[in-house]
Amino acid sequence: MFGALEISTSALVAQRVNLDTIAGNVAGMHTTRDAEGNPVPFRRRVALMASGNPAAGPSAPGVHVTAVVPDPSPFRLVHDPGHPDAMKTGPDAGYVRMPNVDYSTEMVNAMEAARVYEANVTVIETSKRLSAATLRLLA
Repeated sequence: MFGALEISTSALVAQRVNLDTIAGNVAGMHTTRDAEGNPVPFRRRVALMASGNPAAGPSAPGVHVTAVVPDPSPFRLVHDPGHPDAMKTGPDAGYVRMPNVDYSTEMVNAMEAARVYEANVTVIETSKRLSAATLRLLA
């Protein structure tokens, strides 16, 4: 019984990190400069998950986020010669390097993460009801 709660709790924590990562991607999808002001677009990030629960031991059931890593896919090129970050010379002159974030992909990932989150909340609620029913039978 408590194993189910621990597994679902670990999944809730992992999906929270995943949703935070997705929200950050959406927030940075139009950012063409880094923190120092250089014309380096925001790079999409992805939460990598793995089985197990390192806090409870290497063989414990559950899921956890191993790392949040940058997506290596190429930046999008958008033709906008009037943009201050447009390339001035070369074959890509007049193009602006835009973040590699696709809004549709992020929304689908967010819906999936929300559904997984909801499913784990349902498992926790069901486990609580089963525990209460068991205690009523024993009392």
